[in-house]
Parts: sequence; C-alpha cells; structure tokens
Amino acid sequence: MNTEVEFHIRNNYPWSKLPATVKQQLGNSAKEYEKCVFNFSVKNQLRYKGNLVRTVKRDEKKYYEDLIKYSQDHLLLYPYHLSDIMVKGLRITPFSFYLRMMHDIMAGEKSYDSLPNFTAADCLRLLGIGRNQYIDIMNQCRSSKPSLNRAGSFHKFFRRRPIKDLLPTKPVEEVIVEPWWIVQAGYVTEDDIKAVSVSEKNVIDKIIDIGPQLAGTCDYYIVHKLYTKGLIYMEVPIEDDDCIIVPPLEGFVMNRVQGDYFETLLYKIFVSIDEHTTVAELSNVLQIDLHLVKNAVSMYCRLGFARRKGQDLDPEALHPSWQDAPQYNTKKNVQEELLLIDWSSTSQETKLPSTENLASMTSDNNSLDEAEVTSATETPSITSSSGHSKRIAFLFDSTLTAFLMMGNLSPGLKSHAVTMFEVGKLSDESLDSFLTELDRVPLDSVAEGEAQRYFEHAVTLKNTITFLRYNKSISPDPDQYSGGLGIDLLRCESLLGLEPATCSRVLQKNYELLVSMAPLSHEIRPVSSCIPQHIGPAIPEVNSVWFKLYLYNLIGSGPPTLLLVKGTRLRYLPPMFQDFDRLLITTWGHDPGIVATSNALLTINDALAHSAVLIQGHGLFTDGQTACVPFPLYGMEERGWSVVPTGKFSRDNMHLHSTVKKLAQHLDLQHSCGYITMIKTGKADPRLLALQNNSFVRSSEGLADIKEDDVEEAVVESNPVVAMPDAPPSASGDSCSIKTITKHSLSLPVTSPMGDSGVYHGGGTFRGGGIINREMEADWVLLNLYFGVPLFDDAVNKEVCTRIAKHELCRRESLGNLLHSSRKLSLQLLHFIAEQQDQPVVPDLPNADLPLSSNSQNNSLSLPHPTNNLLFDGIKLMRWDTR
Repeated sequence: MNTEVEFHIRNNYPWSKLPATVKQQLGNSAKEYEKCVFNFSVKNQLRYKGNLVRTVKRDEKKYYEDLIKYSQDHLLLYPYHLSDIMVKGLRITPFSFYLRMMHDIMAGEKSYDSLPNFTAADCLRLLGIGRNQYIDIMNQCRSSKPSLNRAGSFHKFFRRRPIKDLLPTKPVEEVIVEPWWIVQAGYVTEDDIKAVSVSEKNVIDKIIDIGPQLAGTCDYYIVHKLYTKGLIYMEVPIEDDDCIIVPPLEGFVMNRVQGDYFETLLYKIFVSIDEHTTVAELSNVLQIDLHLVKNAVSMYCRLGFARRKGQDLDPEALHPSWQDAPQYNTKKNVQEELLLIDWSSTSQETKLPSTENLASMTSDNNSLDEAEVTSATETPSITSSSGHSKRIAFLFDSTLTAFLMMGNLSPGLKSHAVTMFEVGKLSDESLDSFLTELDRVPLDSVAEGEAQRYFEHAVTLKNTITFLRYNKSISPDPDQYSGGLGIDLLRCESLLGLEPATCSRVLQKNYELLVSMAPLSHEIRPVSSCIPQHIGPAIPEVNSVWFKLYLYNLIGSGPPTLLLVKGTRLRYLPPMFQDFDRLLITTWGHDPGIVATSNALLTINDALAHSAVLIQGHGLFTDGQTACVPFPLYGMEERGWSVVPTGKFSRDNMHLHSTVKKLAQHLDLQHSCGYITMIKTGKADPRLLALQNNSFVRSSEGLADIKEDDVEEAVVESNPVVAMPDAPPSASGDSCSIKTITKHSLSLPVTSPMGDSGVYHGGGTFRGGGIINREMEADWVLLNLYFGVPLFDDAVNKEVCTRIAKHELCRRESLGNLLHSSRKLSLQLLHFIAEQQDQPVVPDLPNADLPLSSNSQNNSLSLPHPTNNLLFDGIKLMRWDTR
C-alpha cells in the first residue's frame, strides 16, 4: 500500500471520490480498496466510529476483535486510546492483553528480544517480566523432562509445566498510578460486586453514578486494588496547553525497533519534544494530528518516561492516603533534598573546575578564560530568566552513545546514554546531572585497547559541553544572548527519522546554532541546515569517500588510493599496494578498517560482492603514523595567511606543511572548525620528494605550476633509499632507526576514526607511532579533513575549542561567511562527483539552493555510488580499467 492510498484512507475518501490515478493503482477494484481500508485501520488501531472502516465492516465487535488479535500477533502496544471499547465492551484489560502476548511468544520459544522496545517496557511495568524473569520462566518450562531407567524404558514421566501456571495472575503491586490520572469504571458484573469490600464498592458506585474521578481524590489503596482486579482502568489526560518533561529514562527496555505506526510516532515526538513547547504547538510543528500526539504523550506518561510540567495537584486537595503512596513519598523526598541544596555554591563548585581545565588549553587565551569564568558565574540566572530562548544543538551519532554504554565509566551514566540513544535527545535541563556523572569518570584512567577510547570520549565530551554551554564568548549575538546559550544534545539518526521539512521546522524553532561532533560515522547522513547555521559537514557528501577523492584531486596529495565499483573482481593486488604491509579498507557507507596486506585480497573481493570499496596504502612496514592539524589555523585572516609563516617544517610545526597551506587556500578553514589528518605511510610524496632532492623547493602557491614531466623526471633521478625513510633499523644501531608500536593485529580490527597511531595536537606534541631524528616534508601526505568538534582526543579538542572562541566562529558575521563558503564547496564537490560518473548526480547543479535543501536531509536518499574505478597515484586522479 503506497502513501497516496493511505492518504485517501486516512482522510475518509470513499471509492466513488477517489481520483482516477488511485483507482488505477488498485486495479479499478472496489473490493481491493475495501481490503486496504480494513488492513490500514487494523494496523493503525483506528476507532470504528468516525473512520472509513465503518463502511467496510458492518460488525463493530468483530472489527475490534480482529484489531486486538492483530495487535497481539504483531506485538503492538495495547490500544489505550480505545480503552472505553476494550475494557468496557470486550473486557480486555492491558494486563490480560500482555498476558496472552507473553504466553504466545513463550509457547513459540521466541527470544525476549523479539518484543519491541515500548511493548517490552509496558510488559515490565504491568507483568513484572523483564529479560531475567523471562529467561527464568523459560528455564522452568523446559526443566521437567522424561527420564530413562537402566532397562531403557521411561522410569518417570513429568509433563512440562504449563506456561500459564508460571505467569502472574494480577498486575504487579508496584504499578504506578499518578494522582492526576482519571479513574474510569471498567466491565463490572454483579459477581464482581459481591467479591469486593464495602469501601471498594463505594468507589465503584461513585464512579458509575457521578462519573470519572481524579485518582488523587480517591483512596490510593482502594484505587490500586480495583485496578489490579481489572474493575477500573486509568485514563491519562493530556490537554492542548500541557508541557511535557522527559527526564533520563528509567525502566526502558532496549530490544528492537519494529517500525509500526505508533512506535514510529513515539520516536518522532521523543526527539522533537521539549518542556517549553505545548502539545498543540508540537502538533503544529510536526504537522501530525493533535489526537495522535496526545495519545503518544499519554503513553510516555503512562510508562513513566515523561511527566507533565508544573500542573501537579495541590497536596491539600489529595486524599490523605496519597501521603503514604510510594511514588508520592519518593517525589517529596527528592524535592526536600533539592530544597536543602545551596544552589549558589553548587553552580560555582560544579562549573569552575571545568572552566579551569578549559583555561589551561593555551597560555595566551586570557580573553577566553575571562569569558568562561563569567559564564560559569552567570549560569543560574541565565537558566531561570531565559529558559525559552533558543539553544545550541550539539549533533552526535550512535558511536558516542555506544562508548558511554559499554565503558562502565560511571554507575549513573548508562541511563543518560540510553536516553541519548532512544530519545535521541538530552536537553539542557538534564545536563547538570549528566555532567555530574561525567565528572566521576577518572581522568587518569588507563585501560587496554578500545576501553581507553571510552574514557577519552567521556572526558572530551564533558569538556565540550562545558565549553559550549552558557559561554558568551561563542554567542552569535552578544547583545541578545549576553550570558550565552544553553545546549541540547541531539542524535543525528533520530533527526533523520523525521521528514525533511519537519526536521527543518524543529531545528528552526528551537536552535540558534548547530555544531557537529567529528568525525561522524560514514554510516549516517549528517544533518545539513542553512537556518540555523551549521558548523560541521556542509552536505552529506562531505562526510563520505567522495570528499577524500575531491581533496586528493584538488591538492595533489594523498596516499595511493583505488576506488572500485561494486561487482569488480581483483585477481591480484595492484602493484602500488604490494609494497605496503597495511592497507586502509573502506566499504561504501561504512567506517574504514586497517587490514594486513596478506589478507587483503580475499577481504576486498568479499566486500566487492555487495559494495564499492576504497583501498588506500596505510603503512609500509607497520601501521602508518597519523597527525592531526586543528583549524582554524593560527596566522590566518579572512583571505588567507596574514603573515607568511616562518621556520622550517617539522613534526612540531605540521601546519607549515605545504599541503596544509594549499588546503587553506582552496577551502574556507577560517570560518569553520575541525582538523586535518596527515599520514606517514613510509613512502614519500613523489612531488615533494622530487622537489626536495633536486633543490627547487617552491612555495605551495607555485607547486601547482610544476609540469608533470619535470616531476616524473625528478622522481626517476631521486635516490630510492630516501623514498623509504621508515626502513627497519640496522644492526649497527643507526641514529635514524625507528621504534614502532603495533596497535592492530593482522586480522580486520576495529580502529579509531583516523586509524591513528599518533596524533599531532597543534601544541607541538605527537603521540604514539615512531620517533626519528630527521623529518622530511615529503614523508607526510593528506589523509582526510573533518569538519566539527573532535571528541576522540582531549588535546585536539581543547585546541579546537580555544580557536573557536578566539576566531569568534559563532558570531553572525562569521556564520554568514561560512554559509557562503559552504554553498561554494557543496557545488564544487557535487560537480566533481558528477564528472566522475557516467550519469549526472545533480541535474540542476547551477541552483545554489539545491545542495543545502531538503534533499541533503532526506534519509531515504543515499550517496551516489561510483560507476567507474578511480585511481589516485599520489599525483593525480584518473580512471582505472586494469583488473
């Protein structure tokens, strides 16, 4: 069923009023349309009255029975919005609904992971059956088996215990009932009345005679008993002007995403909701029916994942029994503890240490230090007075949440990580507790392998949030936002789950600026935006293999690189890779990994069966060394270098490399932030090596004027020994010998985003890799360039943050220049991709609005796949036909 047919069904179009095109899609069959109406209504749990299904199915009771059966078979959430029909009419309570569902999946011996996330959470809330309980029940069912005696006959025979006997008979005692919920009478018979106490009967009579009652006005224990008996049901009322708070998730079950209509709606609203937007405004922004939004928000509150803001009932209006209610006591204790906190001292104590860490980034950023201290002292007043102002959105991907979940970094950090992943958002109101948990991560922790990366990302994330949050030195308009802006953490994948236009409206309504982490995974399409401005990849193609090739072709620097189209078959490795011991392999749409050359051919051919593959030389004898050059580069003004850099190139002065200078001339590195990754593979750059050996070194501006014949002739005349500066140490102990560190095995390991064995921090330090006494500029070539705030290394992160403040990248003037340069880069990159393809990628390329329009945000669109094999030999990019 396509979207056009669904649209007409949702809007109650009868067959006679359908357009001819829609009728043709249905084969001009009215019966086919009726079948679609019924299937759509059941899948979307539509009410019988007021919808088109009433003209298709005449038996209302039979329709609801089919709806319940479909929902149970497909593990959907209980249709709480139809409780008046399900409970009063069919006597199917949420407890009985989930009890049968649990029985069916256990009888089918299915895994607990087969339950979708929200369904599993509701089962846990009502049945008390989580993963451990599920496994325990399944083990009890399987434990009773027949046994054999010595003669080979059955000695005893025990029947398997029925699953029904092991399942609970009533909802859990701890099920939460809020005082503002409404109590409705369920399906009550005379036999039920005889079985209840006098006080319970009085409550039922009151509800039936007078009407629905607020739960808080009734005896808490009586309400709880009637609810567990199934004689009443709870309605969670949501009004148009209600605002909703989503705290860090507790009790959420991470199983799987099913993709049904209501689950999709829940995730869309999760990432869009905030406590300053009413339900009606949210419905307008998302352009989703108001009743559907209310149903979703009601479900959040019922599951305990959200709560209404500022509309709690007066404690004096509550029934006295609520004073002893467990959840009421918990809330009261928390509020009392908060009242005992001296917020004036707490804000100083929690923020100043991070400020001091940030101030130690560099010794010459006194203005930045003052700005940070001021922002820390002003935070309490800013939070209270400008809570409705726009904020900064820090965009991250699922890799970051995985690091926070898997590292066992802090006891309370997991709930925040689950919120970041499932909700797709961690609001500014939750960041105080989040930063408190990050502060508990030991700064000097030493772990092995990947575990060390978890600690580094946690510490760097804390410093980044502290820097961006309420920092007036990075405010777009200091007059309008004198105390800086708050910050929300947004997951890119969750935003891309929204329609492009909806995503744009959500971002424009709530945010003044978008800032991306770096590097973002190649498995996602980064969010692109003109309004609000985005400091990060301009378009998704910038975060792809195409951008690498574009830079290599533009600068004429890079490791030997070969891009193979899907379906290619290699009989042997190309000669240019056979000297390398390590190769960097990138399958299309995935992050790169380092592979030993001895295993590479089989790995590459397997990957080529289902994907395009990029092959790059990484290390001649071991893993290549990488160095990071943060930008904006010091010594640069708006139109390039303010002063010609002095001094000779060295590892401590990586920014003096001619490749870096050339990148600064062709790309706008002044109004954006990120880092350049240089790599030392062990084979020198043929251009720079030829120039150095023939003593006609020129500036980066004149490098492009060298003729190819001159370079090739010079390369032939050069000493071949010099082209391999990382040769193994000699037995005589030569002073140029190296010390290598092997980080990766010969198999396909998980590597860091750069595949790094060393990082240049911009402050004259280099970590890991080997150490040699003589450094040649030709040893280092360009590997990649990333836009955004790096989180993989603390020193690089601090350097980038310092330069963001010093260069005032977040001011409106700088952001305007960035918008212009981003459009230019987008057009040039898309034009480059089109030139390498047999078919045009963007038909309307001259349209300046196209690269940054909705097409770049559409998650359904994929990056253009290569149609030709492309080879970069270290000098120029060309097509490659040899196999």
